[in-house]
Amino acid sequence: MHVPDGFLDAPTSAATGAVAVAVVGVALVKARRELDDRTAPMAGLVAAFIFAVQMLNFPVGAGTSGHLIGGALAAVLVGPWTGVLCVSVVLLVQALLFADGGITALGTNIVLMAITTVLVGWVVFRLLQLVLPKRLSLTPAQAGVGAFVSVPLAASVFVVLYALGGTADIPFDTLLTAMFGVHTLIGIGEGVITGLAVGAIIAVRPDLVYGARPVLVQRELVIKKSVVG
Repeated sequence: MHVPDGFLDAPTSAATGAVAVAVVGVALVKARRELDDRTAPMAGLVAAFIFAVQMLNFPVGAGTSGHLIGGALAAVLVGPWTGVLCVSVVLLVQALLFADGGITALGTNIVLMAITTVLVGWVVFRLLQLVLPKRLSLTPAQAGVGAFVSVPLAASVFVVLYALGGTADIPFDTLLTAMFGVHTLIGIGEGVITGLAVGAIIAVRPDLVYGARPVLVQRELVIKKSVVG
């Protein structure tokens, strides 16, 4: 989903750049509430993991391949605002050192992959936590569903941006069908990888998973209540 230079016109790129700067600025402030002695080291590890895994592509079909975006994964592991910062740093390094995504399109890529996927993945994850039983065993699947939903939605945001400021005349419905279809398949891979990664960490150190904290707190309250009772 890395957008190269020249795909969007200057006004659209400038607008997404402004949105990216604003949201990252808010994230820098909000992340202070998420970071502690557990999430701070995890943030660096999450960024490094996403950077490494994004280099690995899996086939989707018809000569198309996909890779992990990692937005929902970062949100569940270290919190949504810290997750925005983690993915943004990855995208910045990729654009500056590896020419993966254009420099002028950096704001667009941050909006799509470091903001949309993180926030959508987190919202879906939290909604599932609220409506489903508070069980730690459900956390990986909930994270996987959040990751799956976030990818085609981010692709849909790109289609809207392209309709507003694309540099080529591509019919909206054609682009939407192609992007949504391909990224739905990519989202399946994203969901599986996210669920497995979250599940592996929960199996050994559930306290390191930011998204699992509400469940752990609930479990501790139940245990204390049963002991007192």
